[in-house]
Amino acid sequence: MISHELGKVTKIVSEDESTSWIELDCSNKIKKAINYKEISGDVRVGDEVVINTTAVNLSLGTGGQHFVIYNYRNTKADLSGGGHIMKLRYTPIQMKVLAAEEEASEYHDLVKNFKSLDNHPVIIGTLHSMLAPIVARLKYGREDLKINYIMTDAGALPISFSNTVKDLKAKGLIDNTITVGHAFGADYECVNIYTGLIVSKEALNADITIITMGPGIVGTGTKYGFSGVEQGVNLDAVNSLGGYPIAVPRVGFKDERIRHQGISHQTITSLCDIAKTKGNIVFSNLKIKRDIIEKQIRENELDRKHNIYYEDGKDIREALEKYSLNTTTMGRGIDADPEFFYTLGAVAKYALGCIKEEENNVI
Repeated sequence: MISHELGKVTKIVSEDESTSWIELDCSNKIKKAINYKEISGDVRVGDEVVINTTAVNLSLGTGGQHFVIYNYRNTKADLSGGGHIMKLRYTPIQMKVLAAEEEASEYHDLVKNFKSLDNHPVIIGTLHSMLAPIVARLKYGREDLKINYIMTDAGALPISFSNTVKDLKAKGLIDNTITVGHAFGADYECVNIYTGLIVSKEALNADITIITMGPGIVGTGTKYGFSGVEQGVNLDAVNSLGGYPIAVPRVGFKDERIRHQGISHQTITSLCDIAKTKGNIVFSNLKIKRDIIEKQIRENELDRKHNIYYEDGKDIREALEKYSLNTTTMGRGIDADPEFFYTLGAVAKYALGCIKEEENNVI
């Protein structure tokens, strides 16, 4: 069950076209909550709303916010417009979207007649914090690059929860966003990762596509019990459509948990046990601690299953500074966890080389 409370809105702290951050009075206690307009409509001071308090009451990090479920003022929804695909299906908050591949969409025939991604490079990450540094380094190397982002439904479902995406869009660093599965709220909606990839490449003409989940990866401390396990599945999806998969390893030495030291167990599980096809894994060309990385690669036979590459990723610093991005991962910035960020810089540098090679082959 969910826990919930009734409250009266006392303040609109801030809002944009999709989201409102509000304060409300719940039995003489002021609480903060997030209102998604796609679910409960707009909100005004004085409105009586019902909020979901479950995650906060459990003191959880993942999902640890109050969320508006229902606004008593908004009793009539506008269901005009195209689209009949339901997201959050068979839940009390299911909603309709116009999926890019459905019959009413202008892209239906294009998706229907799709043949191949033709070696289109796709960067496959896990943590949402991987997105901004990779995008920054790609743009740092090629400002004219057209980058599309696919957000899966393994983390937060509303893309509007991500301030990272809003910042990247505002700065013109990503061109289009696509939400797949039950994730929602992007520029384009798709039913699954396969059609999301097709739409990114064929309909939206991306030079490169990046896949990660939204904020809020889930982990249980077990081998398979984490939402980032989707990386292996997504790699196979890219291969099955004829794309060129570039897998982002989670690398770091600052996490106190042994399972995340060096190459995270999540990367090893996803790419060794889950992925069934060959991908391309890129590591930073570290002078220090590279022996630890190489030992993990050998012990887990990553080099037998996938292609392994090394690139210099240190200019990720300049890229982040150029675009004024202060990204952190698990609360740590680049100075506190440099190997994590250098890896992302290396991935982006390798991907730029793939794009250049593809362009030369076309010419």
